[in-house]
Amino acid sequence: MFLVRLVYASSKAKEFDLDDVSQIIDSARENNKKCSVTGLLCFNRKYFLQCLEGSRSQVNRIYHRILNDERHDRIVLLDYTEIIEREFNDWWMGYMPESSLTAPLNMKYSGTPEFNPYEMLGESAHQMMLELRDTLPVL
Repeated sequence: MFLVRLVYASSKAKEFDLDDVSQIIDSARENNKKCSVTGLLCFNRKYFLQCLEGSRSQVNRIYHRILNDERHDRIVLLDYTEIIEREFNDWWMGYMPESSLTAPLNMKYSGTPEFNPYEMLGESAHQMMLELRDTLPVL
């Protein structure tokens, strides 16, 4: 089995209700566990930044489902890399909402305190998510 890491950004669709975030996370955790995909989701009420890691076929399947999800607009693939080990293996889907923890990291990895993953390189987004991972409790 080949492991991959996929990082993408998207905007919430106009029809998106903020209650949908809980549904997305719960559904992702349940579905990702079934197919051994792990990752982290960041969301600030406007933009999503997500990392998925697992087998190439499973990550690709999930990403194609996201591409067809009407709750997402302007989906952009930031990074797709073969990996030798997982970095988010403690979460079927970790979640980090925008908080006081994220502002300094936004400045560090994007050059602005505002969270806008469209203004980040794929590797910058990945490194920011690794720092966020270290602030989250293991699920």
